[in-house]
Amino acid sequence: MAIKDLFKQSIKVVNLGNEGFANELKNINVDTIHLQWKPIARGQVGLIKALDKLSNRPEIDEANLEVLRRINTSQAVLVDIQRAIDVISYMDEDTILHAGPPITWERMAGPMKGAIIGALIFEGRVSNEEEAVKLASSGKIKFSPCHEHNSVGPMAGIISPSMPVFVVENRTLKNFAYCTLNEGLGKVLRFGAYSGEVINRLNWMKDVLAPGLQKAIRLSGGIDIKTIIAQAMHMGDECHNRNKAGTSLFIRTIMPYLIEAKLPEKELVDIVKFVNGNDHFFLNLSMPAAKCILDAADGVKNSTAIVTMSRNGTDFGIRVSGLKGEWFTAPAEMVKGLLFPGFKEEDCNPDIGDSAITETCGYGGFAMAAAIAIVQFVGGVPQDALNYSEKMYEITVGESNTFSIPILDFRGTATAVDVRKVIEKNILPQINTGIAHKEAGIGQVGAGLVNPPWECFANAIIKLAEKL
Repeated sequence: MAIKDLFKQSIKVVNLGNEGFANELKNINVDTIHLQWKPIARGQVGLIKALDKLSNRPEIDEANLEVLRRINTSQAVLVDIQRAIDVISYMDEDTILHAGPPITWERMAGPMKGAIIGALIFEGRVSNEEEAVKLASSGKIKFSPCHEHNSVGPMAGIISPSMPVFVVENRTLKNFAYCTLNEGLGKVLRFGAYSGEVINRLNWMKDVLAPGLQKAIRLSGGIDIKTIIAQAMHMGDECHNRNKAGTSLFIRTIMPYLIEAKLPEKELVDIVKFVNGNDHFFLNLSMPAAKCILDAADGVKNSTAIVTMSRNGTDFGIRVSGLKGEWFTAPAEMVKGLLFPGFKEEDCNPDIGDSAITETCGYGGFAMAAAIAIVQFVGGVPQDALNYSEKMYEITVGESNTFSIPILDFRGTATAVDVRKVIEKNILPQINTGIAHKEAGIGQVGAGLVNPPWECFANAIIKLAEKL
């Protein structure tokens, strides 16, 4: 075709870069496709150089495959319930563990402060809010991340010495993880509430729920949580924000042993009613299952795979297997989703909780395609759930051999996030989560979707390039 004839044809445009150009052409009825494209590493020269240093490195690829192997071969089994102080080695009477990376009392968000106030009242250290704030800010209480002590906690993630915790064992690699028992939704400690009803519930859980479940768990010889997660995903859960099937399967599994335990009739009825009436009860089992699996994959030399994603309501933090124990943090993002009636966006606290351990292990937001109905809770449409899960394959080392998504032809979930791929492809991990009120004492106000801050991964890739 002669050049003079080219502009006699109908023009079709593919626009790359600034979307404003595409919009202008569409406004004058030019057939235009805008290509969503960003340069590698957002065009940041330092990050591109770091990626170059970490590319085509067989020892890194082998290390990441070892991380994936450990994740896929680990078996998470619920073996007991104990008091936190009796099983968490770091814990003493003056210790409180919290969600997310390290933080001081002064920098803590409202819901975390509220949960600590409630924990100090629950422990009998104080009798009211004023006394709790004075003690918490005095320097006498040691605050430390759950993640640094083989533990996890949803939302504020508070674990105090007397709280009962699930004990989950990785029977393949012989390590343990711990998590408190789930209180339910709404006005609960983990969302920063500390009223009388919250403390009364915690005391009942300590005095009745935990001892009853402990007897049943011990009679069972151990309950395979990893297998329940896999089954629940085939029944519509993703085991982070949707746990209806997981909770039902857990009740079904433990019920014979609860009956065999010969508990007083009222205690048995109350325990079963409580677990049955709390669709999120299984969350506090799916989380320590992921934790004991990922702890076993931590510390693999040369690995660029992520073993921790967590937030404390102020900061978001990640940890990388090949940089064992080192946090990379940035300000936590706001969660976008559906709010309970009467609440507005300005009421919400930034992202908070250890529950992103589920996404780190290959379920939760990574498995939303298995839980299409979850969009009714976190927002969006069914196609969004499919899109989120499919996109995560682009940033992971491989796929799970246990957790699979029926609608994707039972493909294993995307597993083991590779920091290099996050930076190279400009794709951030997808997390779904609850939303806490920004003020202490109020509790949950909604649920939604969020991504980690880019800077966590950017800082990690620089450090990896320096070290590896």
